[in-house]
Amino acid sequence: MAEMTRREADKIWENLTIADNFIFQKVMRKKRLCKRFIEKVLHIKIRKIMFPETEKDIRVRRDSKSVRLDVYVEDDKGVLYDIEMQTTNYADPAELPKRTRYYQAMMDMDVLNRGEFYTKLRKTYIIFICTFDPFDRNLSQYTFRETCTEDATLEMGDETTKIFLNSKGRREGIDRDLAALLDYIEGKAPKGKFTETFASAVETAKENKEMKVEYMTYYMELRRSEERGREEGRLEALKSLVAANLLSLKDAAAAVGMSEDHLKERFQKLATN
Repeated sequence: MAEMTRREADKIWENLTIADNFIFQKVMRKKRLCKRFIEKVLHIKIRKIMFPETEKDIRVRRDSKSVRLDVYVEDDKGVLYDIEMQTTNYADPAELPKRTRYYQAMMDMDVLNRGEFYTKLRKTYIIFICTFDPFDRNLSQYTFRETCTEDATLEMGDETTKIFLNSKGRREGIDRDLAALLDYIEGKAPKGKFTETFASAVETAKENKEMKVEYMTYYMELRRSEERGREEGRLEALKSLVAANLLSLKDAAAAVGMSEDHLKERFQKLATN
């Protein structure tokens, strides 16, 4: 991939908004903002919050799928919060609900030590901020807890909550400041002190030269990773065609501009990955 020009890099950086995961994480690292955001979503008061890690990576087993939590927060009572910006609307509607299920399981296994009672599990909140409607009900906030089918007033009491905020939904029934923040995520001008503080934090982040270099390094690596993924996908397809005798190794090698021996080596690497 050809290196981008200084002008292209500047344009990418200038166009970033709070909906970009990189900027979102940097802004939410400000304790006061993150604390106020949680309070607005949950209608609670928190004395203080802590960031155990910048980005929380969880892998229970070597062969298990790891989880990277964007904004991982703990309050003074030991309650855990995972806050994620989600801009990809997956074709499969089960993707996000199942993802929160997996995140929850991994968070629980991360905090519970061998031999401890299950009552040691923490109260947890997983909050996804979506730039699309994940459930097509036009709500700005969807809150899910475990309840009894026969008696909806009876909660199971496992102290887990999953919340999906929808920047596209109608604003009725949610906190006014939270509604203004969702409007800001949608690209509207910041309105009110709460959202203006977020907007100011975004601008401050974008004026930080070191942060810009960090983002551009991350951006270029992401593009390279995507290109590697596309190349591997193409090689997998060619490998299947050759294995099915639908394409000769010679023609496959010519299609990707490799020698036959080199293509054989690539096929072997694909088999071991």
